[in-house]
Amino acid sequence: MTLTVGSRASALAKAQVREVLTQWRPAFPDVTFRQRVILEGGDRDRRTSTLAAVAKTSGGSAFSTNQEAALAAGEVDVIVHSLKDLPTAMAPGLTLLPCPGPRADVRDVLCGATLADLPDGARIGTGAPRRIAQLLVLRPDVEVLPIRGNVPGRLARARSRGGSLDAVVLAAAGLHRLHLDSEISQYLDPETYPPSPGQGALGIQVRTGSEAARVLADIGTPEVDAAVRAERALLADLHGGCSVPVGTYTSLTPTGHLRLRAAVTSLDGERQVTGVGSGPLDEPEKLGRAVAADLLRQGAGDILAAIRL
Repeated sequence: MTLTVGSRASALAKAQVREVLTQWRPAFPDVTFRQRVILEGGDRDRRTSTLAAVAKTSGGSAFSTNQEAALAAGEVDVIVHSLKDLPTAMAPGLTLLPCPGPRADVRDVLCGATLADLPDGARIGTGAPRRIAQLLVLRPDVEVLPIRGNVPGRLARARSRGGSLDAVVLAAAGLHRLHLDSEISQYLDPETYPPSPGQGALGIQVRTGSEAARVLADIGTPEVDAAVRAERALLADLHGGCSVPVGTYTSLTPTGHLRLRAAVTSLDGERQVTGVGSGPLDEPEKLGRAVAADLLRQGAGDILAAIRL
């Protein structure tokens, strides 16, 4: 049997496919896995720079639409996504398999300088409205500039002396997967700077009822899958996506329960509501919905509605 595995064209997306195939090839010796690159709209648009435009184009559809179309058409059998880029609502006929492990480091990082070392008015680059909003909570004095492009291109803007940026914010997981750990200046505490729902995890998408779905049915890791299901349930109940500043951080308690902390932040960093809850590993969606309800009671809906205007 041959299964074609699709992904985006970036070096990080290709590294993620290599990561899963390193696990799958010995586990499925009778299956031949082929790779196929699919270019997304978000990969083509490297010029969007305003905050409002980033908020509109950084959502999951900008980085998954073409891959899902290829999967639905039978051009590929499996898609490997960065789970944080995948919308919570599945396209008809497609299924997200239980999330495999291990989950990479969920934290965001600063590259170029630490928060403490940045001078007043420092220029920090990031492509995510969530990261922009949360930075302004921690350092309201800095200037946050929306940037696009691949990881090496973003790093280059903060690496050189006299560069256009003093620092950039990126995901630790991507830097680790690209072996760029040496570029990290500071890991941001996920309790105060919660990452995107699903960050560090890989989403494995297949056609419902397909041979790929049957073969790969048992690839999930229970603890990882439960954590991301809680995070995505929260995001779904908030009617959010990658384009809204919702951060989540899920951990295991000493008793083996899930603990979920989440924050919704206004784009100017002036208003933030937070919620936390815990629940059994086998009821992750219930936990996610409960924390989402708590956030909505505190006014998260008003924050998100203002962003969507």
